[in-house]
Amino acid sequence: MSTKKIALAQINPLLGDLAGNAQLILQACHEAFAQGAKLVLTPELSLTGYPPEDLLLRPAFIEAAQQQLDQLLLELKQLEDLTVIVGHPKKTVDGLQNFASVLRNGKVIASYAKQELPNHEVFDEVRYFVPGNAPCVFECDGIQYGLILCEDAWHAGPAQQAHQAGAQILLVLNASPYHLEKESLRIEVLRQHIALTGMPLVYLNAIGGQDELVFDGGSFALNGAGQVVMAMPQFESALGFVSVSDGELQSGVISAPKSIEAQAYQALVLGVRDYVQKNGFPGVIIGLSGGVDSALVLAIAVDALGADKVRAVMMASRYTADISWLDAREMAQNLQVQYDEIPISETVDAFEAALAEQFTGLPIDATEENIQARVRGTLLMALSNKTGRLVLTTGNKSEMAVGYCTLYGDMAGGFAVIKDIAKTLVYRLCAYRNSIAPIIPERILTRAPSAELRPDQKDQDSLPSYEVLDGIVERYMEQNQSIKEIISAGFDPESVEKVTRLIKLNEYKRRQAPPGVRVTTRAFGRDWRYPITSKFRA
Repeated sequence: MSTKKIALAQINPLLGDLAGNAQLILQACHEAFAQGAKLVLTPELSLTGYPPEDLLLRPAFIEAAQQQLDQLLLELKQLEDLTVIVGHPKKTVDGLQNFASVLRNGKVIASYAKQELPNHEVFDEVRYFVPGNAPCVFECDGIQYGLILCEDAWHAGPAQQAHQAGAQILLVLNASPYHLEKESLRIEVLRQHIALTGMPLVYLNAIGGQDELVFDGGSFALNGAGQVVMAMPQFESALGFVSVSDGELQSGVISAPKSIEAQAYQALVLGVRDYVQKNGFPGVIIGLSGGVDSALVLAIAVDALGADKVRAVMMASRYTADISWLDAREMAQNLQVQYDEIPISETVDAFEAALAEQFTGLPIDATEENIQARVRGTLLMALSNKTGRLVLTTGNKSEMAVGYCTLYGDMAGGFAVIKDIAKTLVYRLCAYRNSIAPIIPERILTRAPSAELRPDQKDQDSLPSYEVLDGIVERYMEQNQSIKEIISAGFDPESVEKVTRLIKLNEYKRRQAPPGVRVTTRAFGRDWRYPITSKFRA
């Protein structure tokens, strides 16, 4: 039996750019056709991008998607006998459905409506779509292929249904958002389908950043024994191929796996690049403090956009240590970005003078600290307004959890790069980046972290150690453990009480925070929807 070739178009759609996405698909198809492929897979909702959210409620959007699909069908007709699967929304007699159409020679030869609609974590497809209930099996070059979409693969029914309908190989089209260690989880889940049906399968995923979500690609193929026979790179657009001979998938190129730190770092780089470029910003501005968080954000920004698109601003106050501006200056020089220093002491003095009469007889407290942060935020936003560049904020997940951040101060900006990166992971990512090239000065990584808003201030004056803090946040916020369970795991009751209380109290701040890249199983964003006004905490 001759060998058949399947092409996997691991593309980066721009949500809503119907014509542009169609061209991405068409370009991949021409390349695949030239290399002898008979079947081309594209990701879930490849024509529109994912997730379209409330664009799906607009009839004009659905109509435009259908018109673009019709146009693509005509353009693909020149690639004779090439079978292409395209994801798109479609209005059917049952309602709006998450659809995939199988195209060949100017016709739709088969179609599939997603059956399992996710309504958890970052997903709310039940809001927009009605589920399908029928399998899709089609023939291509003598092989019967079954087709399912994303969430379908996390349930046994759709794969078994396709197998019973005669499928020999299962095709799984995805727009699956990344979180840490998800790539291994996907493989294990899909191996369960192979154990049940015996069908080898091909898993294609989109790549790219879409607001808070990052799609990592990492497409792969599993043979009938559940072995990985082909794996594509994560966080890169690519065209991959897997061959079929005698009904079995053959060994191909397998990209080397990445460490957790490498995955997280590249997810952040991709998230920043796509947010800035897809939204048309000419560059970014970062408040560089000489601390570890802003150092990591600066490194990510340069890797994402190039040094010429990044501007760093050091805004020293009377409490800023000399080593802070020295380290900030060295970091900027290492990365060759535009670097400015704007002292803020006189500006802060002017604010305090304006408020002196109102503050008479009242003690100095966090108010004065917040004025400093808000002066910095005002300056950064003024530079943003003047240049059109986007301000990247530098707060991490640990700080966002307990409110160790200032509204309209260090939270001011358009994109919160590391809002889902715990402080302990911040240090690991800095070490990872320095292993590639030593750009972050060692002193930034070894000195005690400080907001430098009062004399000799250290983060641990107000917070537990970050190892303890991050452990509590992970258990309470990501794993939904109760206070009692966390204490039973060995954490100090006083620290658990303090951290969980702060998480609750600072929900109002997080509601006003910029979007940022999601890399964990639960981020403060789409999949954290807690009320601000609530009496419950346990």
